[in-house]
Amino acid sequence: MAEVATFAMSDQLLVVIDPVARRTDGESVRIAKDVLSAGAATKVCLPEGPDEFARALARRGSRRPVVVGDDQALMRAVSLLHRRRELAECVLSVVPVGGALSLAGSLGVPTGAVAAARAVLDGVERRLDLLVDDSDGVVLGALRIPPIRDPAAPAGATAVGSGAGRPWLRTCQSLVRTLVPTRPPSPAGSGPSRLRIEVDGATLVDLGQPVEAVSVTPGAAGVAAVEVRPASVGAEASPLRAEGRTVTVSGAHFRYAADATVSGPLRRRTWTVGEGGLRLVLPEG
Repeated sequence: MAEVATFAMSDQLLVVIDPVARRTDGESVRIAKDVLSAGAATKVCLPEGPDEFARALARRGSRRPVVVGDDQALMRAVSLLHRRRELAECVLSVVPVGGALSLAGSLGVPTGAVAAARAVLDGVERRLDLLVDDSDGVVLGALRIPPIRDPAAPAGATAVGSGAGRPWLRTCQSLVRTLVPTRPPSPAGSGPSRLRIEVDGATLVDLGQPVEAVSVTPGAAGVAAVEVRPASVGAEASPLRAEGRTVTVSGAHFRYAADATVSGPLRRRTWTVGEGGLRLVLPEG
């Protein structure tokens, strides 16, 4: 993670305001616009959907892009720039506005509109490592593989075609529930996962050792930190740790959570560290 000089106040900004941010917290959006406009020449874009969002970034020219929105808006911008092979050349700024802001906060972005907008104007560029997978996806924060979950709908979920407004249907459903034994609720996890985890080609854990959880986090100096928690009987097993540039996970239909998104199921995925792949403006110091 490297630090460079602060930005000139004469920089021109392209302020792309996500529509979800405008709907959920219009006051924070207004404050961010006022602070940014007072400190730099700004062009404000108000896209109404993903296509307009993408066009605004693609046509930014020499303007420095500023995304005003939540973690989903941040990841949308990062993914778009990555697919256009422009992420490494683009200095990106974020003003977090909305409900889910944990990813932006974990990267060091202030989560208050005023502080974040001031960081856009007065901050410094920092190069952060990220992960790129073999399907061209990008991960900025920690990646986690929980135990394999029961695919059944969660308890309390309302099924399509419920009996709302149909008394006769509710009566039939009640009769069926009476006659058919109730299936006990499934636990949060259906047991340990059996995964093979390789770091730089060396096997850290193999299919014969069930694991409770796996985490992969972009670190510093171009390596990812990998932690595996083996399943244990009785005393808690010590976690296995390793660092490397590539991490491959394979197994039977696993899912993983990264940047507030759950992906899968799949049988194999490889992540490679993109050293300094994200150029993000953060507060100085």
